[in-house]
Amino acid sequence: MNETTYWEKTDSFETKLRLLEEAWKNKDFRLVRSLTDSLRSTTLQAQEEGEDHGTPFVPTAQFVTVSSLPPAWRTWAAGWQFCKVLTLDETIGLDRAPEPVEVLLSCAAEQATSLTREVRVARIQPDHSLIEVPSQTHGEVRRGKERQAHVLFMAEGAAHLRQTYLLLYGNPDAELPAYLTDLETRGEGYALDIENDAYKASLSHQMGQLERMTLKREHGLELFAGGEGHGEPPGIDWAHDYASAGHFQKLRVTLWERCPDYEVIRGPLCTIVRRWGFPYSPVHPVFSPSRLHVEVEYRFYAGIPWFHKLGRMHVIKEFEAAALRDDEWVFSGQSFTEMLWMGADGKLQSGPVDPKQRDNIWAVGFANKDSKDSFVALYLEHTAEGMPEPRHSGSPQMFYRWHGHVWSRYPLPMKVVPAGAVLHQKNAYVAIPFTEAEGPAKLEALRHCLANPLHLSPGEIPRDIAPPRQTTRLARPGEAGDSPISKQALWEALRECKDEQLYTADISIVDLGLVHDIRVRGDTVHVIMSMPHRGRPRLGFFAYGSGGNSKPVEPQLLKVPGVKHVVVEQVWEPGWSSNRLTDEGRRKLGLEG
Repeated sequence: MNETTYWEKTDSFETKLRLLEEAWKNKDFRLVRSLTDSLRSTTLQAQEEGEDHGTPFVPTAQFVTVSSLPPAWRTWAAGWQFCKVLTLDETIGLDRAPEPVEVLLSCAAEQATSLTREVRVARIQPDHSLIEVPSQTHGEVRRGKERQAHVLFMAEGAAHLRQTYLLLYGNPDAELPAYLTDLETRGEGYALDIENDAYKASLSHQMGQLERMTLKREHGLELFAGGEGHGEPPGIDWAHDYASAGHFQKLRVTLWERCPDYEVIRGPLCTIVRRWGFPYSPVHPVFSPSRLHVEVEYRFYAGIPWFHKLGRMHVIKEFEAAALRDDEWVFSGQSFTEMLWMGADGKLQSGPVDPKQRDNIWAVGFANKDSKDSFVALYLEHTAEGMPEPRHSGSPQMFYRWHGHVWSRYPLPMKVVPAGAVLHQKNAYVAIPFTEAEGPAKLEALRHCLANPLHLSPGEIPRDIAPPRQTTRLARPGEAGDSPISKQALWEALRECKDEQLYTADISIVDLGLVHDIRVRGDTVHVIMSMPHRGRPRLGFFAYGSGGNSKPVEPQLLKVPGVKHVVVEQVWEPGWSSNRLTDEGRRKLGLEG
């Protein structure tokens, strides 16, 4: 029988689940393990195709054509066809240092080839000229007839200022943008070192928890937790964990031998590390309860002396917790001399916490009055669903078992936690020079700003304006129809390069979405490609030919008039998924839509 439909080419979740139940009943445990791995693959594909990314900030059908913009703007944005307009308002009366703004952009599928390549952000200046703002586009997906992607950029400005931004897209000749920032990310997977001008953060190679930080001032204070931990690698961030009923055992995310699941997004403005799973027992897998699902996300930014941590603890099954922590930090070495904390009034205090405020703390940390170093957690959100308001505890302690400083937040207002309950948190961790004269005001203002971010709303093109003629343009060489070698001709040439391992699909690497970018520099063509998955790590199969691959990339592009040299670069980030398939690719693989 020929496999013509998608579900003839694979097996459904329900089919695999039935096979899994049969294998479990038959105690065929090796088959059970294989089927659970196969179920994971089905889940990953379903997530790529169906996960809800939220509501776009502007509806798909609402857009502005570049051709309708004022003449000076049309010239500056030559090459791009469409844009969305957004407004940012400063609403609390404070001058804003740069802070991240992220929006979900959605457009009709036919309006763009790749939002990751094409999106550019521009700000309208006071004189009505346009200036490009560095941005980062990530998480692009196809949802039916729409493309969606998250767009992140930095915004700043004076108190009560209203700013208007254009998000431009729709340029098939656009190249992956390259912005120079101070953010550098090294390593593979979640075993990363992330560095900017303010700090260097090192994540555990074992489970991705924040292990060490270096504050990049003149003496480079290193924050670490020494010793042997509890048998796991010691780090400075110890949450999230809970102690089971009767204090029988403590289950921790820091006991993961590797992350049960994770996602990493790397870019010039932000590196995002998401990890999730069930905490492990000290004798895992003897005990492997599926009661409390934990998600932890770090966000490290360019040009900012703080980073975000977002947490979510979701109760899957009712259970009793003798204790539960959602934020704990430990520092060895007696690096600080002062305890810092903030109550609900938003005023930073030093010294011991007022007993009346112990369950209402919204910032906690430490400072050194001599070195001026500090490290402070600003609690921006701490809420619960399906249970009473959490306790906002976390008083700092200068001496923890005589080797360092600690704070620890125990949020549960009860012992028995109902199924469906969720604990949310969003924190910012700040490393700035701190003095008694200036430090409190800086941290108070920063927390007030981060707890009340710039207000985002759909915008409109200002009317009756006459923007000045601009001497610059948005497009880099080759992005505005001025490539010395036609990019359209290069893309068409690559459509002759097929994946011969899909024997009868007759599908090209373009329709598979394996080509991320084409750049032309003189007579040299630079192609950036990915492989479908790490089980096929050898890009040379497509680039130079191997076995039955009769039309590899390099010789195929050398046939295009003007091409003298071809450089093929392989990348793993962003990773490939079915969202990169063209309409033709989806048809040939039997996917819907």
